[in-house]
Amino acid sequence: MERVTGIGGIFFRAHDPEALQRWYTDHLGVDAPPESYDTPSWQQQAGSTVLAAMQEDTTHFGSPDHSWALNFRVGNLDAMVDQLRAAGIDVTMHPEPYPNGRFADLHDPEGNAVQLWEPAGADLGNA
Repeated sequence: MERVTGIGGIFFRAHDPEALQRWYTDHLGVDAPPESYDTPSWQQQAGSTVLAAMQEDTTHFGSPDHSWALNFRVGNLDAMVDQLRAAGIDVTMHPEPYPNGRFADLHDPEGNAVQLWEPAGADLGNA
């Protein structure tokens, strides 16, 4: 069976796309889409990726009017959380580690759920 090799892009609506794109670039290091075909797109490091359909009534995304969330792998969760908090961004650390790593939750300026994940266990070798 032929399989996809990874996620080629994530596209979503935004009230202010330029400002939101800047936020992801400035605070999480995700480069904006290139302005020409001569410039490469942002490159993520190889690693584990989860695609999970969730129940309609899940609270994972925050308010019911949000239907998606981004989860970004990070190498050092404490350093990333400190960096975000220094920029005035509210971040909630999960109090206990899970077998697959440590997590923190935040929201982008438009209220979309963002989760940070420092992999551990079986996913550490794929991070």
